[in-house]
Amino acid sequence: MEMVLLTALGVGGATVFGSLIGFAFKKISHKFSDIVLSFAAGVMLAAAVLGLILPSIDYGGKYGLIVTVAGVFTGAFCLNLIDKVVPHLHKFVGADSESHSNGSLSKVLLFVTAIAIHNLPEGIAAGVGFGSGNTAQAFLIAGGIALQNIPEGMVIIGPMLAAGVTPKKTFICAMITGLVEVVGTLIGYFAVSVSAVILPFALAFAGGTMLYVISDEMIPETHAHGSERGATYALLVGFCLMLVSDVLLG
Repeated sequence: MEMVLLTALGVGGATVFGSLIGFAFKKISHKFSDIVLSFAAGVMLAAAVLGLILPSIDYGGKYGLIVTVAGVFTGAFCLNLIDKVVPHLHKFVGADSESHSNGSLSKVLLFVTAIAIHNLPEGIAAGVGFGSGNTAQAFLIAGGIALQNIPEGMVIIGPMLAAGVTPKKTFICAMITGLVEVVGTLIGYFAVSVSAVILPFALAFAGGTMLYVISDEMIPETHAHGSERGATYALLVGFCLMLVSDVLLG
């Protein structure tokens, strides 16, 4: 349990760490952000397949494949539903931070709320990973999500400061988005701990949410600013790094 709690704090703390980078470098180039986000997407893609979806099939027994497919689509559908209510990053971060200076504060706060809401299922994915009993894979999954949280934390800062929010309140907002991920991690862990029966579906559900985030948000965002080639190779590097790590630690 202590290990899960520390991991939860690490995953949530990655957002705070990213926000600190955002404070230090208020004008972070899209190219740098896209490369980091693409690398994280590659790590998350491998983590979703190797650490969540394939184990879901193994734990599902006779109906493992059916349960896994149902879980993947359910996870994706749930995030899609959330997206309809509160759009995420790609709806707000289409231009440089300066463009937000003319926007309303309410829009910026909606932007931060969107990140917080989307962090919940990402945190659940990190927590569910520990339910399989494979600690090494669970750490890899959590690491991939944490990597994604760093550039996400970075992009929170510029728009909020440009909208007139004080640095103190901006940092508090970043901490809240990270705290949501901590809560999600604990929810995911306790959910599969209470009942091993839901483990196959929970793993697939978490994998589906990660695949949705990668395809619907991370890849489009990293290909929107002219850095497509670098972003593609960064994704491949992240994926292969996870693949090698899985084989060596497996």
